Amino acid sequence: MTLPITEATPVRFAASLPPRADVVVIGGGVIGVMTSYFLAKKGLSVTLLEKGRIAGEQSSRNWGWVRQQGRDPAELPIMVESLSLWKSLSAVLGDALGFRQTGVLYLAKTEREMQGFADWLPHGRAHQLDTRLLTAAETTALLKGAVAPWKGALFTASDARAEPWTAVPALAAMAQDLGVTIIEACAVRALDLAAGQVAGVVTEQGRLPCDHVILAAGAWSRLFLARHGIAIPQLSVLASVAATEPMPEIFSGNAADDDFAFRRRADGGYSIAPGGSQHDFFLGPDAFRSFRAFWPQIRTGLRATTFRAAAPKGFPDAWTTPRRWEEDQPTPFEVTRILNPAPNLKTLGTVQDAFARAFPGLGRPKLKTAWAGMIDTMPDVVPIIDHAPIPGLTLATGMSGHGFGIGPGMGRVVADLVTGGQIGHDLSRFRFARFTDGTKVAPGPSL
Repeated sequence: MTLPITEATPVRFAASLPPRADVVVIGGGVIGVMTSYFLAKKGLSVTLLEKGRIAGEQSSRNWGWVRQQGRDPAELPIMVESLSLWKSLSAVLGDALGFRQTGVLYLAKTEREMQGFADWLPHGRAHQLDTRLLTAAETTALLKGAVAPWKGALFTASDARAEPWTAVPALAAMAQDLGVTIIEACAVRALDLAAGQVAGVVTEQGRLPCDHVILAAGAWSRLFLARHGIAIPQLSVLASVAATEPMPEIFSGNAADDDFAFRRRADGGYSIAPGGSQHDFFLGPDAFRSFRAFWPQIRTGLRATTFRAAAPKGFPDAWTTPRRWEEDQPTPFEVTRILNPAPNLKTLGTVQDAFARAFPGLGRPKLKTAWAGMIDTMPDVVPIIDHAPIPGLTLATGMSGHGFGIGPGMGRVVADLVTGGQIGHDLSRFRFARFTDGTKVAPGPSL
């Protein structure tokens, strides 16, 4: 499968709408897919509805990192579980996942960055991670031909990589084999409510009764919830990525500094992207409504952000996107089946230049293809994993660019949250009410 997945990509999952379901999952990214899988393992009848294609948005457009290193402390134990699940899933699905434990390397140009790495180390040690600080000499020894003046690095050898555009559809096929009904090109227009609680969903193909709904709609979650009177401070940023032509191997894993990031690909090239959380941000009505909530992020990441005047037509926060619609009429989710923004080629050009400076023996990497995705993010850069104010609705959204790697573990957690099982982790940092109960909402000690 090649990127990007678009509306022209053939529909692979085309089941018929069933007469009813125990649980409906909205959104066919990795979180929705893995939640459906674990619910089906519990014996529930599950229908997963995706307005576009499985993994059509950020779940196939991300870097492909499966990392424990640098996680928010509240996410870390779930990520440790997730890595274990990736290993067991890979044993079943094989090369379809492209899973390899080749390590994650964070590169530091300054002593301040090295101190930040050192400050995070206790969180890794608390979960018995193999994370360690490397000297400058140890760092360059890992990277063939590197000449960049890095002070050192943070390295977790057990961390991994996978191929998003093949992995998530393969996981969806596994869920389907377990009994999950998956329907692509079937948008959910609204919740079907009775006496103030979930009775089902209204889709473009008709009504589907169910007992419970899980919203895992990524960048579209805020728009969907607003129609039902639920407000969340979720915004989306554009992240550009490129795949290079095949190149000699300089490092088999994933690495990043504040200029560029790269991951070895199964085809012999590298996925490259801006480092340092560089992104493009579109100014839409929701952006202005959420300015105060996101100010801590804006203030610290101002230099890494390219502001754009307005989101393209059809995007969730575009000025022309309707915030209200009728259930019997096409919705914004049908107007834009897949968010397929153009990558920022200027930004990717600077990435190519930075790569060439760090590895002069290889020269400027030639790009095979480039793409962009919209990352759904929260003010504190951790998701909402909680029941919503509407009984029967659970939220699993706002993964803030961390969803691919943590997907299997988070899917298991959400499945147990819905069914009253043993969650095994403290979810209080991810609660819905943190935005209204006076909690100071700010990013935690992650990298």
